[in-house]
Amino acid sequence: MPVSKLATTAFATALLVTTAACVTDPNTGERRISKAAIGAGAGAIGGYLLGDLVGGRRDRTERIVGTGIGAIAGGAVGAYMDRQEQELRRQTAGTGVEVDRQGDELVLTMPSGITFAFDRYDIQPQFRPTLDQIAQTLSAYPQTMIDIYGHTDSVGTDAYNQTLSENRARSVASYLQTRGVQPVRIATQGFGETQPIADNATEQGRAANRRVEIRIVPVER
Repeated sequence: MPVSKLATTAFATALLVTTAACVTDPNTGERRISKAAIGAGAGAIGGYLLGDLVGGRRDRTERIVGTGIGAIAGGAVGAYMDRQEQELRRQTAGTGVEVDRQGDELVLTMPSGITFAFDRYDIQPQFRPTLDQIAQTLSAYPQTMIDIYGHTDSVGTDAYNQTLSENRARSVASYLQTRGVQPVRIATQGFGETQPIADNATEQGRAANRRVEIRIVPVER
């Protein structure tokens, strides 16, 4: 594809994602831009747009239903996710964790500054109570699939950042499992430095890019 056409396609994709990124806070009614969706737009420009769940939606659904957890009837999905969103917003208020609503999905963004020490992937002790609260809600709403994504800034080699992002995603997944979240619901993926949501040229931007995201998707019939 010619460079000009590729750039045009990437811009159009990013514009579409940004347009769709407007979400409404159910508590205040305020319309705002979803940073997680902006991150997806940045990935599209970079040649990658996050699509389906890790491992595939159909296979994940079959495995979860096979354990007896069950699926949600279509008309009940919105209310089910509404209640879960409200719980997560209450539990994470003031912690630095951002909760974004994207249709019937939720994305929790956790900056590594509050989750991990620099260049490490063991969860900081002071953040564990917040993860305990998140795990409690995820356990109380079992009819969801949970993807955990690790991201880094651009400092360091691609290979190092990829490994660090994978380890951080797995660390959060393992912690949630120890707090009662069923492993069959969880999948992890590391993206290294490929999915920035801010400019890596500044320290503030790099700090924003060092993050872990939890994507919560309803299991639907």
